[in-house]
Amino acid sequence: MDWWSFFFSFRGRINRAKYWLALLIFTIVGMVQGLVGFALGNAVLFQIFNFLIDLAVLVASIALGIKRLHDRDRSAWWLLLFYLGPVVFAGAGGAIMWAGASSVGMTEDWSLFPRLCLIGGFALGIWGLVEIGFLRGSAGYNRFGPNPLGKHQSRA
Repeated sequence: MDWWSFFFSFRGRINRAKYWLALLIFTIVGMVQGLVGFALGNAVLFQIFNFLIDLAVLVASIALGIKRLHDRDRSAWWLLLFYLGPVVFAGAGGAIMWAGASSVGMTEDWSLFPRLCLIGGFALGIWGLVEIGFLRGSAGYNRFGPNPLGKHQSRA
């Protein structure tokens, strides 16, 4: 698999090691962006270049997440739950907290709901991290292609 397909193809499977390698590369890219931005003083041209790099990293992270889900024999639709679910839950909890703090007379019973939303968003994020980053892929060939390790792995 070439680098372009690795980062920008939405088909196939990748194993955990390649996924974490890509995240390490994204982290290094982000640090270099920060250093260059600091050195250049965040000029307009750099901000445009920075936006393009961020967009490429976003698309690549979606592609890699999809391929990890494929390795787990899961549909790419699960990525919506794992990427957007925590944002929706946390946003709802934050909005309710903000509305409650700005309004007079919010009862103590309602203060539990925003906290539950925030906990739910955190739980979804942890579940997504475990599912995509830590759990082993399905053994052998699945509906998304051959095992990326090239062998039949046991479920031990």
